[in-house]
Amino acid sequence: MAISSQSFSPSFISTPNDLTRLPSTFTHFRKTQTRFAVSSRLNSSKSSDAGGSISPENGGEVPYELHHDLSPQRRRLGSPVFVTLPVKSVGLEGKIWRPKAMMLSLKALAAAGVEGVVVEIWWGVVERNQPRVYDWRGYRELVMMACMCGLKVRAVLAFHQHGTDGDDPNGYFFSCHKPQTLEGCPFLCRIPLPLWVLDEIQKDPDLAFSDRFGRRNIEYISLGCDILPVLRGRSPIQAYADFMRDFRDTFRPYLGFIITGVQIGMGPGGELRYPSLSSQKLNMAWSRELGEFQCYDKYMLASLNASARNMGKREWGNGGPFGTGSLTKNPERSEFFRNEGGSWNMPYGKFFLEWYSDMLLLHGERICREAETIFRGTEVHISAKLAAIHWHYVTQSHPSELTAGYYNTFNRDGYLPILRIFSKYGFSMCCSCFEMQDVVMNKINPDCSPEGFLRQLLLAARLCDISLEGQNFSTDLDDDGFTQVLKMSKFYSDGIERRPFSFNFVRMDKNMFEPRNWDRFTRFVRRMSAGNMFRARLNSVGNLQLKTTVAAEVGLLYQLYQYS
Repeated sequence: MAISSQSFSPSFISTPNDLTRLPSTFTHFRKTQTRFAVSSRLNSSKSSDAGGSISPENGGEVPYELHHDLSPQRRRLGSPVFVTLPVKSVGLEGKIWRPKAMMLSLKALAAAGVEGVVVEIWWGVVERNQPRVYDWRGYRELVMMACMCGLKVRAVLAFHQHGTDGDDPNGYFFSCHKPQTLEGCPFLCRIPLPLWVLDEIQKDPDLAFSDRFGRRNIEYISLGCDILPVLRGRSPIQAYADFMRDFRDTFRPYLGFIITGVQIGMGPGGELRYPSLSSQKLNMAWSRELGEFQCYDKYMLASLNASARNMGKREWGNGGPFGTGSLTKNPERSEFFRNEGGSWNMPYGKFFLEWYSDMLLLHGERICREAETIFRGTEVHISAKLAAIHWHYVTQSHPSELTAGYYNTFNRDGYLPILRIFSKYGFSMCCSCFEMQDVVMNKINPDCSPEGFLRQLLLAARLCDISLEGQNFSTDLDDDGFTQVLKMSKFYSDGIERRPFSFNFVRMDKNMFEPRNWDRFTRFVRRMSAGNMFRARLNSVGNLQLKTTVAAEVGLLYQLYQYS
């Protein structure tokens, strides 16, 4: 099937002063030049690392233009929308997957009024083979592609594994694996930790989290060894800091200009939490899952034992709580989590939960401290993400939150201490489930309350005066879901003093560009913008016509590439 060869030429409108801030790639242009065109033809035979080229504007070749304000302090009345790119936008080999489709997708997002894109930068891709040997080439090209389309970039520094071992019957808990078998299909969304880190885990399995059944989880390095030199002479915190520092130095020309935000991964899924759940995917089991305490590797047990001795209760330091039930058991039938008489509210339970959550807080503060120092003066906003665990929110003990490390119960706020740390180091907060409604989720699990959970978190964010990045949990949003996002965003941002709010839509895929979904999404972007949308100015075709054409071609490309 032939693909349309329609040409698109976004133009950057800037002042001479703005041009001095462009990265070195742009320096061959005269500073007196005030208008540039970025041309990319879908069927062009001319190759380009970024899928397009920058050229001075010439007579007539401007089907549409993107006005890109290069100022990092651009102000707006509404809430900007970002779109998270596919997980393997840059594959394990360090190259952009399907650059032609990526460029056209970015142009479609820009035409829809999207502010920018979220790019996950994987530790297991950049520092894959050897410690301190970083390969940023694919991500550098991706940032340039976003720049050429007039889009901002939020970088997510992901220090966790994405996806699970396909041979693992549990889908989440698994033993060490052979990462060399991961090459191949671009739609296989599994990105492991760096190979040299996996080698160290094979030598010392206690670098991985473990539950009471001895099941190892290598999605993220156990925070019990945060400051121990277990990674070839470096501690995990030092390895994360070195990665952040090299990212800053590599992308310094773009920081505060194209790259306006950096989210620091702090745990599984990039979230500050323990890997307590049995699946990385939304499924029916998650709606009732209690989770497992992750405190049985030797490093976590050593810390627990030391805390118990300090309390004069040596018997409390031998492991996690008894009577926690099975993963999907009714908490009322478990000795530890039940509302009345549960040991979670007894002296031992309080001791253990304080130690368990304090270890997570300490881990978060260590990373916040390093990140604040590294990115100080770069004009980028740094942020971190918390998990949206709401499926036992109306119970007294909130068991699924407790196993994840959030000591949040009916009479204790477990999120306020975390947000105070974020505020201390100038972090913003990211959280998902903005599209979820209690009336829908209660049909699956009457104990859950995504809206109740989110209100608590948003009130704590307002109290700590930190900026907020909202996110969706489910990828197939309908009109009700988008309306719910607007409702919850106003709950946070509305008031006498308007608080900064933005939304990350997760994520860009072929379904997003289907006509009905695309129409919903573009309407959502307009509603979020509150009449101050960063949009494309069209010269020769109508706004709606361009959006529809680009989206249709992107959808077609995804379909063709899926089987190529």
